[in-house]
Amino acid sequence: MQLKNKTALITGSSRGVGQQIALGLAGEGCDIIVHARNIDHCQEMLEKLKSYDVKTYSVAGDLSQESGVKHLIEQVDNLSVPVDILYNNAGIMVAYKEDIWSHTTEDFMQSYQVNVVAPYKLCAAFVPAMIDRGYGRVVNLTSRIDGIPELAPYGATKWAIDKLSMDLATKLQDTNVRLNYLDPTWLKTDMGGDQALNEVEAVLPGALEPVLIDNDGPNGQFFQALKN
Repeated sequence: MQLKNKTALITGSSRGVGQQIALGLAGEGCDIIVHARNIDHCQEMLEKLKSYDVKTYSVAGDLSQESGVKHLIEQVDNLSVPVDILYNNAGIMVAYKEDIWSHTTEDFMQSYQVNVVAPYKLCAAFVPAMIDRGYGRVVNLTSRIDGIPELAPYGATKWAIDKLSMDLATKLQDTNVRLNYLDPTWLKTDMGGDQALNEVEAVLPGALEPVLIDNDGPNGQFFQALKN
């Protein structure tokens, strides 16, 4: 699937995994909408993208707040460019709790807002237009974290995004929009830490696989950036 002249919105793309995904898509000729919580944080990424022959835009919004999600959607709408690819990369992991019974309601609610509710709201904002235009790709970032109750809020949200992705995909089966979910695996990022097994650059090219599929390709399926 050729991506030249397509436009991709990648949440949390000013650094880390999101930055790598944005660079990878730009390498495929895709125009990029960079997102960060603060618009100033997009500047470094916009500089990196200058070496690619693509159009670039920047938007901001705090996905932990409903108002921030709405603000992000409004900014994208004001760009008057179609969102052909939505890569829901942004996510949070609240503090590791040795006492597994000490996770607070706020820990869970904040995690669900950023990791599940915000991706759903962004899908709701942009997928209907993808259907109407006859093309769209959505990728939701997940994780195969398992057996670590010290990170229970994070783990629970990643199981939730799997189920949400599968359910939403059932409504897209007869369209040219494909919605899938991807585990970038454990990478050296601010979230993954220095003990991670792989450098963040290792997320490519695997993270592009669910975007490069054909219109009749996988839908509601799990992808993994690294196969080893």
